[in-house]
Amino acid sequence: MRMIIFFLVGLTVHVVFFISIFDIYFTSPLVHGMTPQATPLAPPASRLVLVVADGLRADSLFTLLPNGSSRAPYLRGNIEKRGTWGVSHTRVPTESRPGHVALIAGFYEDVSAVAKGWKENPVEFDSVFNESSHTWCWGSPDILPMFAKGATGDHVYTHTYSAEEEDFASTDASKLDSWVFTQVTSFFHSAKSNSSLNATLHEDKNIFFLHLLGIDTNGHAHRPMSQEYLDNIGLVDAGVSHLVSVVEDFFGYDGKTAYVFTSDHGMTNWGSHGAGHPSETLTPLVVWGAGVQGAKTVTEPQPYSDGYLKDWKLEHIQRVDVNQADIAPLMASLIGVPIPVNSVGVLPLLYLNNTHRFKAESMYTNAIQVLEQFKISLCRSLISHSLEGLVYYHTYDRFFLGCSVVLGFVGWTSYVVLLILKTHASLNRHPNLTGQVRTYSSPLVIAVFLFIQRSPITYYIYCLLPVPVWYAVLKESGTLTDLFHSAPSLPLWKCFGYFVLVAFGIELLVVSFFHRAMLTLGLVFLSLWPILSGLFGKAKTRSLSWFLGCLCLAVFPLMPVVGREPNIHLVACAGLLALFTSACYLWSSRRRTPLHLSDTQLFVFQMIHVAVCSCVPFLTHSSLQQKQGLPLLNQIISWTTLVSSIVVPLLSSTRLFHRLLSIFLSLTATYLLLSTGSEALFPPVLSWLMFVWINIEQEAMLAQGVSSRQELSTIDFSANIDITKIRQLKLDDIRRSYFLYPCIFIITAFFGTGNIASINSFDPASVYCFLTVLTPLSWVIIPFIIVMCTFETIQVATQLSSRSLFLIVLVISDLMALVRSFQILRFQIFFISHYVIVMSMTIFLMLLSVVTHILTSQRLILWRKPKMHFP
Repeated sequence: MRMIIFFLVGLTVHVVFFISIFDIYFTSPLVHGMTPQATPLAPPASRLVLVVADGLRADSLFTLLPNGSSRAPYLRGNIEKRGTWGVSHTRVPTESRPGHVALIAGFYEDVSAVAKGWKENPVEFDSVFNESSHTWCWGSPDILPMFAKGATGDHVYTHTYSAEEEDFASTDASKLDSWVFTQVTSFFHSAKSNSSLNATLHEDKNIFFLHLLGIDTNGHAHRPMSQEYLDNIGLVDAGVSHLVSVVEDFFGYDGKTAYVFTSDHGMTNWGSHGAGHPSETLTPLVVWGAGVQGAKTVTEPQPYSDGYLKDWKLEHIQRVDVNQADIAPLMASLIGVPIPVNSVGVLPLLYLNNTHRFKAESMYTNAIQVLEQFKISLCRSLISHSLEGLVYYHTYDRFFLGCSVVLGFVGWTSYVVLLILKTHASLNRHPNLTGQVRTYSSPLVIAVFLFIQRSPITYYIYCLLPVPVWYAVLKESGTLTDLFHSAPSLPLWKCFGYFVLVAFGIELLVVSFFHRAMLTLGLVFLSLWPILSGLFGKAKTRSLSWFLGCLCLAVFPLMPVVGREPNIHLVACAGLLALFTSACYLWSSRRRTPLHLSDTQLFVFQMIHVAVCSCVPFLTHSSLQQKQGLPLLNQIISWTTLVSSIVVPLLSSTRLFHRLLSIFLSLTATYLLLSTGSEALFPPVLSWLMFVWINIEQEAMLAQGVSSRQELSTIDFSANIDITKIRQLKLDDIRRSYFLYPCIFIITAFFGTGNIASINSFDPASVYCFLTVLTPLSWVIIPFIIVMCTFETIQVATQLSSRSLFLIVLVISDLMALVRSFQILRFQIFFISHYVIVMSMTIFLMLLSVVTHILTSQRLILWRKPKMHFP
């Protein structure tokens, strides 16, 4: 019962520390209550057409074909003759929702929207659509509703296709863009016979928004260099040309329509986006029509050193680059609506074709919108200063809250260390002379201070939590005294060596967040453990297997995270490897640990299942390449495998290696369905090393002189552990916990075949066997379960209290997060995501340990009473 209470308390503490990072850093940048600002002069355009080609890279549009022609001749003609062009620079995260928010609302996405998956509005915001008279939108159901939801009144109308239409594997995704152009054409044709709609359309300050998802979807499915992606650009160009003719015909060629063509983000060569690669952040911008400066021929070199002008053969046409948020005030200026109140965009004057007075008034309005009182001659510098003020305002409590969290974290880690020394270490016990520590006044003073500041309730939790934690530390200070008295009897050089090892491992992990290759370095060092510890001379075969297993596993962090081309043949090879190793084990162990007939039948069934699952990806990808969609039988097999992967092992024998083999076969079947190439080989290699680890730990116990160790072949997970055989902690147990976490196995499972914390490394092809609508399923926990099951085995085999190892693992993981929290406290914002990852992994492992215990020790009896077979 005490262990359960401690587990729940520890879980609560870590959840609080995890949530705190969102209150400290992930706060909304939006400020409400400002008055909308609009230019008082008459605008040059009565209406605006905004076309956003989702996922279109700048180079894909501007680069000419080998024969010198353009794949987008209409837009190229506007660049060279009728309008102004440039590159729109986006910001991370380069996702659809943040990009559209920057384009239409003028600010960079509210980071608190990450908790909503970039799908919903965490807070309502102003936009150009909201300020317009009427806005009509056509496109994706993922993008359009958020602008209608955030608009006041009922003047934003959305027309979307169903989410199922975004299936990018069954048919050509360019049909999504064709649907949009067809709907817009039908809309204007029907308006000719609808007098009320016709009158509304002829009002000023109207906006027509076309969201084209086809290019992005084809890029995900086929890569940006594919013919499908490039052909889709030509389709969009032809569609825009036809759209302009329809719009101009409807309004009688009155010359009052402005057109803006751009993209929300680009895409990497491997078909992903979300990070800051230039292929993701450089998007095209072409503007023409009413109030827009026409193409300007230049003869002198332009102030751009990126080399794109020469590559695109556009050195002679003036290029005007903007930040993505600058497009919102540009659109507002063209049709005379107020700039969105939260916009941080700066009006790009070079895009305007109007009088100097109009430009000055527009720039002045832009300045007033950022800062209420302004002088026109200082507008640009005042915008910069006001934005710096906003940053100060939003980060005012950051240092204070960060100190509170770090103080609590240090106290918690200190308490766990003292608890380990008190209950699981052989120390010379002395009476605790600290007495009762009175801390009644401290919480009251903190609470009064927070009340005066009118702080939210979460601030009370972050600031008051360190009080009971440090009170518990002071109560256990006698344990620290015991450690000092016992220090002369400890092997100081060995203690120092383990301290250096742990410090080196934590620092290695810190570096691995920047360079995954550091995991390879750690695994190479780890491969030398049997040699350095003297185990090699006593168990040469197992030591050699450990050495080769570590080196094979070290290859995976060196493989590219993204940009890998699918190689389904490797998936089949991984399935064959898993079957071969399983068959070899069953053959070699048939005499030592005989199986019941039902267990043998279960293993045969699982091996057949693995063979089937190694073929399903090949059949699925072949069907998708032929545009025949996802076969229903393959989908049924995949989902059935996924759901049953945790249940099937519970039907096997609870004998140690039998249960581990059943778990390995079940999880491998699921992993094969989620693989597209070399990553399929990761679980067999990892499982091989885990099996070697279990065996070599037995040799380590012999070297330590543990005579009461239990033979692996006789261990049963479901048997109650003899409490009298539970031993005290030894220094070598730190190494066992260290192997699990933080340095090697769990982190390698996390980053070994990719960064599953980053959506940018997610390949949609990984889930083709399950679904073909773009819904990321990146949290694959199979490598984690394999490692955790092995750790459960190590705990049972070494007769060590599970609470002991759990506490050591908790301390090491908390030390990692503590290093990150200190770096964050020094305002190194780059470390925030890594702190969140470490805390997430700690909480995740705490919960996963419960699942692993159930998975290894429980058994479902469906057809017979279990019989125990001992050699």
